[in-house]
Amino acid sequence: MSHKNLGRLHKVDLRSVWPSESRDFTPWLAQPENLKTLGDVIGLDLELISTEKEVGPFSADILCKDSSTDDWVVIENQIERTDHTHLGQILTYAAGLKATTVIWIAARFTDEHRAALDWLNEITDDSVNFFGLEIELWQIGDSPIAPKFNIVSRPNDWSRDVAVGVARKQGELSEAKKLQLHFWTAFREFVREHSKSIKPTKPLPQHWMNIGIGRSGFNLVAIASTYNSETNSAREQEIRAELLIHGNNAKEQFATLRAQADEIEAEFGSPLTWYSSENARSCRIYVRKVVNLFDESDWPSQHEWLLANLEKLKAVFAPRIKGL
Repeated sequence: MSHKNLGRLHKVDLRSVWPSESRDFTPWLAQPENLKTLGDVIGLDLELISTEKEVGPFSADILCKDSSTDDWVVIENQIERTDHTHLGQILTYAAGLKATTVIWIAARFTDEHRAALDWLNEITDDSVNFFGLEIELWQIGDSPIAPKFNIVSRPNDWSRDVAVGVARKQGELSEAKKLQLHFWTAFREFVREHSKSIKPTKPLPQHWMNIGIGRSGFNLVAIASTYNSETNSAREQEIRAELLIHGNNAKEQFATLRAQADEIEAEFGSPLTWYSSENARSCRIYVRKVVNLFDESDWPSQHEWLLANLEKLKAVFAPRIKGL
């Protein structure tokens, strides 16, 4: 292509598109496709709960849930340079709404406010996360105007992973927990390299990893268990790809999906296990495979199996979940 055919990017003034934060920018950002764009940038599955959520005499611009964890996420918008007032507001909203993630979006972050978010991320553990993002608008010629989010501050996951490593060296994790942490760390890297539809969460020393499917009350779950659930034996291990349904309406939602079992399994390509215990509020739909979790050389094939079945579960169930 000749360089003469190349367009030129030019920056668009934010206020020319969104004259008002509350009347224009917040409703725009609250649309599902725009929350998805924001979520893709920071690695969260954002589901809108409400806008202008009251917190005492104040109101948070947007309240969401991270659908992979059901944790609260607060978004504060500022289509101008950051100021101390909004810094105080995000702390008020985080405390009042018990949010685990706070996202502050502004036209420009001052060095002082960027440093403040960095400091908050340093002094808190991984149960609370602060993100600072600058919003820009760009256009090529007469093309549609496109938004761009730039991360200026985010949690220091590297230092927190180091802390986990220190804990391992100090013997605070059992051998089984060390195995699980190592397995999920490798799985996350495998998924990041091979999939665009599945977003792995932070690896933890536990036998499961929750993955969002776009709606709170529902999760994809990857399982790596040192216990065989069918033989009730620890002599064999298993991996499972699950759809977990939880919450007050779990039983009813499970029954609705179960009524479509023949159609769902035909689309999935194999039978599924449908599990709903009378004494539990949650229900599970899954496939399983017996493996040797202690054979690290076999992990790539185990990761491949998990990813393939998680992707199939998402493709089959995500549209149906939205319609429930």
